[in-house]
Amino acid sequence: MPLIIAIVALQIACAVHCARSGRGGIWIMVILVFPVAGSLAYVVMEVLPGSGVTRTVGKARAKAVQQLDPDRDLRHAREQLEVADTAANHAAYADALAARTIWLEAIQHYEKAEAKAPGGSDRRIRLKLIRALFEDGQAKRARALLEALPPSTLQSDNDRAALLLARMLEADGDSDRALAVYADVGVRLPGAEAQCREAGLLLSLGRGQEAIAPLAEVERRVKKMDRHELAKDPDMYGWAAETLAQLRAERPNQD
Repeated sequence: MPLIIAIVALQIACAVHCARSGRGGIWIMVILVFPVAGSLAYVVMEVLPGSGVTRTVGKARAKAVQQLDPDRDLRHAREQLEVADTAANHAAYADALAARTIWLEAIQHYEKAEAKAPGGSDRRIRLKLIRALFEDGQAKRARALLEALPPSTLQSDNDRAALLLARMLEADGDSDRALAVYADVGVRLPGAEAQCREAGLLLSLGRGQEAIAPLAEVERRVKKMDRHELAKDPDMYGWAAETLAQLRAERPNQD
């Protein structure tokens, strides 16, 4: 009973706030139809941002928007492209498509973005195009473009290109070279994708105990990440933790 009263009170408070602030009938309908989810979404998306919230709340708001309207970023990017046919807008739309794993269409817009870029080339767009090609199964073309990609003045950019190369090497069965690249770039790149991919390859080769070292590094890094960093790829970090626990159980004295 107290919980029901609290929910009704929150619902009424949100509806009143919405009406007084002139936010329109759509929010009121959402609040009335979905008492809990609608009211919480209204608080996160409309009330808190106006009360001097921190960056954390801003991220929570973005997450709530994404859950309520998963096509919002894609739709917004498409609308911007319809307004202005620019390299930046093609690239942004391609990014939104890639986030939804719509690779073939993403490739088309990365190519248009490149064509419209100053000088007809942009290294960052080209690397995104290469990744999209690889993810779409066009491995041969992706590899050729990656090998022709000029080096960047930034080590982090070169490391991201090398990480993609390692994935290609792994797909081609060149496991030793792939493992070497994963280990090399993993030292410098943030996050733990390189370590997870290294461990996954070792496991696929039947070298489970060797996978403990990169997975232990993932564990160490995860302890230093905030929840927003972890939320970028929770499945990957969850897999790493579960796999590490299993491997340690098999040989508990090895780390």
